[in-house]
Amino acid sequence: MTLSECAAWLRARDNFLIITHRRPDGDTLGSAAALARALQSLGKTAYVLENPETTPRYLPFVRELHAPDDYAPDFVISVDIAALDLFPQNANIYRSRVALCIDHHPSNSLYSKDALVDHTRAACGELIFELISLLGDLDVATATALYVAVSTDTGCFSYDNTTANTFYVASKLAEAGAPVAELNRVLFRAKSRGRIAIEGVICSQMEFFYGNRAAVVIITNEMTQRAGADEDDLDNVAAIPVSVAGVEVGVTIRELAGPFDCKVSVRSAPGVNSNDVCARFGGGGHSAAAGFARHEAAEKIKDRIVAVLADFLPGDPA
Repeated sequence: MTLSECAAWLRARDNFLIITHRRPDGDTLGSAAALARALQSLGKTAYVLENPETTPRYLPFVRELHAPDDYAPDFVISVDIAALDLFPQNANIYRSRVALCIDHHPSNSLYSKDALVDHTRAACGELIFELISLLGDLDVATATALYVAVSTDTGCFSYDNTTANTFYVASKLAEAGAPVAELNRVLFRAKSRGRIAIEGVICSQMEFFYGNRAAVVIITNEMTQRAGADEDDLDNVAAIPVSVAGVEVGVTIRELAGPFDCKVSVRSAPGVNSNDVCARFGGGGHSAAAGFARHEAAEKIKDRIVAVLADFLPGDPA
């Protein structure tokens, strides 16, 4: 679908439920909140399905938009979700009912009846911004949600996925009243004691390979508990390994429910495609940021991914 086709599709329908992905970040939640608000401003019924994994950092932006328990939607929309296996558990009942998918991941599996997918956008929020621009005007709350989406998926406009269009969108959101300075403080500068502690653990446990061009860290549940860190404190920790000077690929392996339930996040500098690395393990994402899940011990995952990196960083792994 084109943006204009998608806008017409939304105008012609009503009673929407918007789905966000597992372990939701600012892009999926901000995009969902903004779209719900825009549809409500048109007099339509639109809610966001409550995501049980939403952290306190992002909950204020979506809380009042959660669907009532007895809500029965006519149309289900997914935002920022590349594949059905990324649905949170409480959304699985809607897997076969996704009428529209709006996404920016090149790995999107096109699982919906209709789709608006553009992998050139830095964030799904950029697509939602343009869609809303065709539907009506931006209010402050919608602009705020979109700023959360766009800023978090670009690392406050520091990642190499950031484009001129990203800055254009951000400027329009600021013009519409998004409290940019306060959002930047809350989202990027304010750190809890737990966050400071887990960053110290990550830096002290990091291992380097391929002449210090690859950095890998394992975050166990024990490490997280010892640091006193919660889910909010672990937001975007995957960006830490690749921030080390000279590192071209940063890998974060994090234990989830147990020692054999791990989430792997890959971040890379230009020249190494994170999506291609993760595709070797059935995952995906973007060229600079991708990931996959693995039911295997973290140390074994580390050994496997270090071996795979030989195809991307030729040379001695040591």
